[in-house]
Amino acid sequence: MTTTQSVASDSIFAVLQETVAARGLPNQLYVDRSALAVDRDRIFAKTWSGLGFASDIPEPGDAKPIDWLGVPLLMVRDRDGQVHVHHNVCSHRGRQLLDAPCRLKASIRCPYHSWNYGFDGELLGTPHIGGVNIHQSEGFDRRANGLHSVPSAVWCDIVFVNLSGDAGPFADFIAPVLKRWQKYWGDTGPEELVAGGADSRATLDVESNWKLAIENYCESYHLPFVHPDLNSFSRLEDHYEVFDEDGESFSGQGTRVYNLAEVAGTHLPRLQHWPQSLQREAEYLSLYPNLMIGLQADHFFAVLLEPLSEARTREHVRLLFVGEAAQDSAFAKAREKTLASWENVFAEDVSMVEGMQRGRHSPAYGGGVFSPAMDGPTHHFHRWVARRMLPADGSTEALAG
Repeated sequence: MTTTQSVASDSIFAVLQETVAARGLPNQLYVDRSALAVDRDRIFAKTWSGLGFASDIPEPGDAKPIDWLGVPLLMVRDRDGQVHVHHNVCSHRGRQLLDAPCRLKASIRCPYHSWNYGFDGELLGTPHIGGVNIHQSEGFDRRANGLHSVPSAVWCDIVFVNLSGDAGPFADFIAPVLKRWQKYWGDTGPEELVAGGADSRATLDVESNWKLAIENYCESYHLPFVHPDLNSFSRLEDHYEVFDEDGESFSGQGTRVYNLAEVAGTHLPRLQHWPQSLQREAEYLSLYPNLMIGLQADHFFAVLLEPLSEARTREHVRLLFVGEAAQDSAFAKAREKTLASWENVFAEDVSMVEGMQRGRHSPAYGGGVFSPAMDGPTHHFHRWVARRMLPADGSTEALAG
């Protein structure tokens, strides 16, 4: 029996109740072997999700293959600087095109029969398709046999994709975040932000389902118990809850007293439109499904969750700073301290998230409950997932695989 067949209607209905009476998502969605495939088909494929980072392919011809929830994809930058995402498979006999990151010279070439494609996915060459030294074949339409491209967009260095192709415009997807943060960066949005280099990235491997990382990031309830250093300059009582307006985008938390610059001496260039009265505000959003993003006056970070299995997740941490000037060697120590501060916070979360994953194997645990005062953003995410586990007609009848 698959995960979707075994999740009973009453389990999903319990998640959709008001926070004070709701239960959390059932254990099957965290521990069942088929949970990742269900998440891919019902959640990731139908919306915009984070795939990777544009700064990983900085030059024309740079390409990077990514195994995304079991689907082989390929990011490539064309000569005009545009990032494309294609299915990493040759249209001829299905050989994976690229096995490792590389810099391509003129085209994407299949190692099997040397069919080659433009960076935009157009099929350019089909050697010997009509016989020895005959590179065309009557009745074969190259235009109809290019790479299968995936709708993609780049925002704050994050490469977003929509596997199903029917999630609507990316501009509509990201609009709630832009509206939420307009008070900080004005109408220019994130245009001032520049991706940092090697000193502004980190990777963490976590033995848990990806959903638990999102749930943990949503709330500040655990701050004094898990993050004593952070809580010393950004206390629990200084935090507030954040929700989107449409119920379909994000939830999270904010703080009114963020002051790492004063505590650790990380004095960096700041966003020019950030109001002076809000200099110590910062907000941290779980951007559904798989991004944890944070905005401070002097930097932005993104944690992209790469689900590896139902119980393994890789967290890709990237920092963006304000303007090219922030990349100067004069700010190297400030960048280093900023990354180290967040690495420490994210590392402290790992044992908590991994402990929750182990706890999901207990038959005595039925999804848990929520504090109406402290767990609202986490319940918001549970409801978002639960709605996607419902049948297509939106009913709460037993789910069919």
